[in-house]
Amino acid sequence: MLPLEHCTTWLPVSGWIIVISFAIFILPAEADNSTKCKNGLIIPLWLPNHNLSTGDIIARGLVYFLGLCYMFVGISIIADRFMASIEVITSKEKDVVIKKPNGEKHTISVRIWNETVSNLTLMALGSSAPEILLSIIEVYGQNFQAGELGPGTIVGSAAFNMFVIIGLCVYVIPNNESRRIKHLPVFFVTMIWSIFAYVWLYLILTWSSYGVIEVWEGLTTFIFFPVIVLTAYIADRRLLIYKFLPKKYRMNRRGVIVGGEGENVEMGISCKANHIADGGLKVFDEEENDEIREFEEHRRKYIQILRELRRKNPVCSMEQLEMMAREEILNKGPKSRAFYRLQATKKLTGGSNLMKRKIEKHEVKKKYIEKDVVEVKDDTVRIFFNPGHYTVMENVGEFAVTISREGDPSQTVCVDFHTEDGTAEAGSDYEPVEGTLVFRPGEVHKQIFISIIDDDIFEEDEHFYVRLSNPRYLGSDGGLRLGQRPSLQLAPPSIATVMILDDDHSGVFAFNETHYETTESSGTCNIPVSRYNGARGRVVVPFRTLNSTAKAEVDYESIEGEIIFENNELIKDIPIHIIDNESYEKNIVFYLELGNPQLEEDLLNVETGQDINDNSPNKKFTEAEKIAFLGKPRLGERYKCAIKIKESKEFKSTVDKLFQKANVSLTLGTSSWREQFIEAVTVNAGEDEGGEEGDDEKLPSWGDYVVHFFTIFWKVLFAFVPPTDYWGGWACFVSSIAVIGMITGIVGDLASYFGCTIGLRDTVTAISFVALGTSVPDTFASKVAAINDRFADSSIGNVTGSNAVNVFLGIGIAWSIAAVYHAAKGDQFFVNPGSLAFSVTLFCVCALICCVILLFRRSKVIGGELGGPMKYKLPTSIVFVSFWLFYVLMSSLEAYGIIPGF
Repeated sequence: MLPLEHCTTWLPVSGWIIVISFAIFILPAEADNSTKCKNGLIIPLWLPNHNLSTGDIIARGLVYFLGLCYMFVGISIIADRFMASIEVITSKEKDVVIKKPNGEKHTISVRIWNETVSNLTLMALGSSAPEILLSIIEVYGQNFQAGELGPGTIVGSAAFNMFVIIGLCVYVIPNNESRRIKHLPVFFVTMIWSIFAYVWLYLILTWSSYGVIEVWEGLTTFIFFPVIVLTAYIADRRLLIYKFLPKKYRMNRRGVIVGGEGENVEMGISCKANHIADGGLKVFDEEENDEIREFEEHRRKYIQILRELRRKNPVCSMEQLEMMAREEILNKGPKSRAFYRLQATKKLTGGSNLMKRKIEKHEVKKKYIEKDVVEVKDDTVRIFFNPGHYTVMENVGEFAVTISREGDPSQTVCVDFHTEDGTAEAGSDYEPVEGTLVFRPGEVHKQIFISIIDDDIFEEDEHFYVRLSNPRYLGSDGGLRLGQRPSLQLAPPSIATVMILDDDHSGVFAFNETHYETTESSGTCNIPVSRYNGARGRVVVPFRTLNSTAKAEVDYESIEGEIIFENNELIKDIPIHIIDNESYEKNIVFYLELGNPQLEEDLLNVETGQDINDNSPNKKFTEAEKIAFLGKPRLGERYKCAIKIKESKEFKSTVDKLFQKANVSLTLGTSSWREQFIEAVTVNAGEDEGGEEGDDEKLPSWGDYVVHFFTIFWKVLFAFVPPTDYWGGWACFVSSIAVIGMITGIVGDLASYFGCTIGLRDTVTAISFVALGTSVPDTFASKVAAINDRFADSSIGNVTGSNAVNVFLGIGIAWSIAAVYHAAKGDQFFVNPGSLAFSVTLFCVCALICCVILLFRRSKVIGGELGGPMKYKLPTSIVFVSFWLFYVLMSSLEAYGIIPGF
């Protein structure tokens, strides 16, 4: 007994077998002269074709059937190259400059092609090219007379898409999960047009001029194509709604906040909130809003994915996380119709994993970039202070200043040095020195020693300088060596600054800067407090944090306490813990403030009750108290500093790189013929759904080799098609559609020969074999899209849009050409409504019922068009698949006159 989860997969196959068996064993008995074979456009007729035995009929039918299957495989592979070129074309981006609330300009990249427009034009053409081209080629091949194969395939394919594909997508969603359509206005438009297209087809066949297609009817059918694109675009952008709404309401409805810490808010928000802490932007521009919203929504998804990975893998480096995030984005992120179509075909034909392929291409590119980096060798010998700044206490006595050299250490070099006064004076504050340092071969560091003069006078901190000059080479006898030597020069810092700190005062306490910056990923931010103009005694300095745009316990941990400077201690850090919210473009501030510093002995002297730090102008001091007061610790001017919390540059950079590299076109596209031929001849391991992640070393199975051998002819042949990187994808686009047209012509001939050989009318062949063969890749693609996407647009919306486009392009172009041709000859273009009108009517009735069911499924009980509880999704799938079986069976019975038609 079949597992329940496979029922809906086998239902269409079982129904197809029943219908074909019915057609083979019953309907041929009713066949008339209309099933006689006639020469095709490309493949000649297999002669003789009269008075064939049963064995010959079966053998020829089998050959034609296998030939059809092989042609369908070829069409699927080349159609995927076609879809890849379309993805490259529609993925082109443009820079949009927007202003943040603070006036800062920000440049973002958005796609030039609107998603709805690309889906209804190039994407629909890519997935439906065989059906559309078959209709056009059939008209041309029959000397501009109407055929049954092309229109029948279009209607049959529409029925299969509407009933079987959607029915399968409803069922494959995991239990108790559901998928809703995100762009509901677009879905309504495409759904209405998909039904109207076939109603219109019925009207021009039977109502306006029965059995005759006039020029205006054909041209109007084709003109409906840009009209559906325009109306879908209007629905997507909601242009008409905003045109008639007040400005204020328009902004409230269109305002978008994205990228926040919580859920995304899209509608009904206040117009005042233009910026949020996470760097999200609220944009009211009606023309660019959707593009910017899409940009920010995608970036927010990358941020969330990266956050989750960092929490799950705290020990991984950012480079490893970037690799993991890129793979996760490709696995779970939003993808185009082209991606699902190619992924499905590659699974069926043994192609490579698109996810792995993109990551491998990125790593190869990175490897070559790193390989091309050439290190420039510089032989220059440089002499400099190391370090260039020294801070010493007044009582230090003697200290060392270090001079270093870089470059070739094999030569003997020397350099002069001498001290220069600053605020410190030679003789009273320090002992002056001068002389020459000699670096012998192999010596890279030398030191000079300077003495500091100590006194008991209160004074400000002072400084002086040590300067290097006259670097030169020396020979063994003290003279200059002859011959070529590397360049010798002084390098910064060639002047060292020595700061002398007075130790006769308790000190002035302050921050080094009034503004500090830290990243939210820093964990702990250490803010230094410096002590200058004295370092005597043990001093206690209180401090506290103050809120501003950054909030305590949300963005940082509030602290209040004291730091203690020991005797002669000059610097102390205040640690502040920053809370990592992993925000994008964060820019918030809080403050750190110092209190009055006090000597520890003063704090302990509480018996007198005297305010020892009272320095008010009315206070009267004795001479002894004034002298004592001069030595008391006090605050400097920079007793308060602002601390700005910025987003993690590493995190933001990774998000930006992910956003730039997550373009699906990089996955689908190819850059050279070499790459295409290597991929064509390489056997790739198939994928086990639900297998272990990271199983990159899986070897191909015997089944992979069989599939590869079966498809290698097509793979090698289509490797000659220009890579998608050439001419922005247009070279591949034009070449692919030409190849599809050629193979489609062969399919038309084989399908016609197959039907007439076993006694099937072209109408029955079209709605069963041909429609099924051209729709199998879309079936797998829609199934994968339904499972992986958060929304149902890729699996449902694209079906309704394609059904309408098939009529407006496939029938509109073919019948317009034929009608114009006959009108130019003074003739009329006749189309027998018969089976086509009946098939169209049957499809419209069933499709209307299916649309009502889908809308009903949006209720809270089920939750969405796809999935839901088993008690709802199983009956829905059975009903949908049953509609297709009913459609094929009734259309076949009508084609042979078993039941009456129109």
